[in-house]
Amino acid sequence: MFNWDDPLGQQRLSAATSARAGGIAQVAPDADGLPAAVRAVQATAAVRAEDKRVINGQADINQLAPFRYPWAWKYFLNANKNHWTPLDINMAQDIQDYHHRLTPAERHVYENVLAYLTTSDILAMRNIGLAVMEKMSAPELQIYQARQVYEEALHTWTYQHCIESIGLEQGEIYNRYRVVPEIHGKIEIANRRLDSILRPDVDLGRPEELENFVMAYVFFAAVFEGCWFYNGFSPIFSLQRRGLMKGTAEQLQYIMRDEVMHCGFGIRTVKQILLENDVNLDPRALRDMWLEAEAAEADYAGFILREPILGYSVEDHNAQFHYIANRRARQLGMEEPFPGAQCRLPWLDEQSNIRKEKNFFETRVTEYQTGGALKWD
Repeated sequence: MFNWDDPLGQQRLSAATSARAGGIAQVAPDADGLPAAVRAVQATAAVRAEDKRVINGQADINQLAPFRYPWAWKYFLNANKNHWTPLDINMAQDIQDYHHRLTPAERHVYENVLAYLTTSDILAMRNIGLAVMEKMSAPELQIYQARQVYEEALHTWTYQHCIESIGLEQGEIYNRYRVVPEIHGKIEIANRRLDSILRPDVDLGRPEELENFVMAYVFFAAVFEGCWFYNGFSPIFSLQRRGLMKGTAEQLQYIMRDEVMHCGFGIRTVKQILLENDVNLDPRALRDMWLEAEAAEADYAGFILREPILGYSVEDHNAQFHYIANRRARQLGMEEPFPGAQCRLPWLDEQSNIRKEKNFFETRVTEYQTGGALKWD
């Protein structure tokens, strides 16, 4: 019978005695008739929500509830409402568009956006899966981040599906991040941030290590996913607005929804870490981070848009980066890096908020249920 006064059975366990037999400690049967083969376990105190911490926590990492961070669990539940695969999207018209309707400048944009994104999502997956998730000490955060790792892999599959469907040379496209300086520059910055927190000797109990970890997390949440990804889809969306490459753009809309959640979750987690650990980030380091990101983004935009395409230009791309960067800084409760920046692409937010309601006879019912079930902020 369950004992409400002793929910973990501490009295029974403390009364049990063990006998050494063949090198194995065994428990003698007690008054309730527990078999002798049951091994003794050390009784511990119940987990309390207030004992949990995002990092450096001492509560049992294997116990989900009681929740200290219900918002993290809500992120996980919402993420599952955006479930899809690239095989759900028809790419037939994109093949026709790429080979017969796009100009050389537009093909250049399309190919290099995919070349950058496919490498970036693998890097994002490694960051969350290898550098961030293992440092979390509350399971509700880890569970959402496990979903995030899956989503980054799904995004990589999406880009590969587009590249393969169009008939591009995969080896050549995938190697561009290594041989095109303007693409490599962004990847190199992200790799440097990631490598600084992937070291086996990272000790978040040390203030300087904790600050470096938080700075890396700020970079990946606010810059890498919050700006570079968010802004990085816009050249393809500009083609979609003219009726071109609609299959690719539809897949990027689903990805954008994921990335908006990744960014929001990361920013919320960073703010919680700052609160719990009384960390104050160096304003100069934050400013340098934004300026470095801006310079790399400007070089990238100059390369992919070396010839402007109808309805989209380098000036549009860079101005929108400034505007979105200010938004991310405000969400973090920090100073805007580019005061006075104006929204250059008012239609960009619509891409993540659009409801994906479709004709049931032309697409999968599950797509209607999942894509249309959420409000995206």
